[in-house]
Amino acid sequence: MTTALAPSWEHAVVTGGAGFVGSHLCAALLDAGAAVTCVDDFSTGRPENISPLLERPGFTLVQADVTEELPVKQRPDLVLHFASPASPADYLRLPLHTLETGSLGTRNALDLAHSADARFVLASTSEVYGDPLQHPQDERYWGNVNPVGPRSVYSEAKRFGEALTTAYAETHDTDTCVVRLFNTYGPGMRGEDGRVVPAFVRQALAGEPLTVTGDGRQTRSLCYVDDTVRGVLAAAAHDMRGPVNIGSPTEISMLDLARLIVELTGSSSEIRPVARPVDDPAVRCPDITLARDKLGWEPQVRAEEGLRRAIAWFREDAMAAMAD
Repeated sequence: MTTALAPSWEHAVVTGGAGFVGSHLCAALLDAGAAVTCVDDFSTGRPENISPLLERPGFTLVQADVTEELPVKQRPDLVLHFASPASPADYLRLPLHTLETGSLGTRNALDLAHSADARFVLASTSEVYGDPLQHPQDERYWGNVNPVGPRSVYSEAKRFGEALTTAYAETHDTDTCVVRLFNTYGPGMRGEDGRVVPAFVRQALAGEPLTVTGDGRQTRSLCYVDDTVRGVLAAAAHDMRGPVNIGSPTEISMLDLARLIVELTGSSSEIRPVARPVDDPAVRCPDITLARDKLGWEPQVRAEEGLRRAIAWFREDAMAAMAD
């Protein structure tokens, strides 16, 4: 299934544009002919993610903290707010920054979009559903979230960001949309960021044990980054406010994922159980009926193919790091 062609945006601002998903969005927008301003403070973003873009016509890098300012000079017609620590390792290390990015940063990005009469897209997350009691999760589900647990700095920042985005739409008539992303993976992730795919791949390539938490029966739904980018841009091109789930409806258990990565890497690593983190969701799977019906979008890259691509990238990235 293919999505409708996106409108011809002239200038897009991508906050968190040096991050994993943000950098792929920057590249896709440049490919579509838009000028792109990437705003990032590099607290979690990688300079390597945007280094191929620096010499491309229309690309501008602004190093700034979105909680303090958005020093964008050219008027945008699209603002994609993707700035935020997104992995457990990052938001546990930067709890206050995560909360401020989701609150102050979101308001600054909304103010920019509103003043420019631009389309605004908030990158939210499946974490707003918490440890869900509904399965799969559709956008009407309110979630089962611990507001004071170790994951709360991220989940509550995103929940507040959704509320703030909704308030701007209703109070100021700002043209907004909320997308809820589910477990995106692919090239450009940091191997040490704590998310499951880079963790397992890094361990497998190094011949280390793959550390599966608990009994490994908890599930995730993995969406390859190219599919996520298509979904985000399809939502940006539509007039929907959302929220809308962007993710794969196909689940895989963490134990099966570990076994698959060992097979695809040709690793001799063993699989080792470790303690399960507090508030770790038992299941995570989106209902994407809304995205299918309204956006004409669904994932196209199957997990095995996406993992092969990701493994190849991680292998090349590790070899480059060793050469340096």
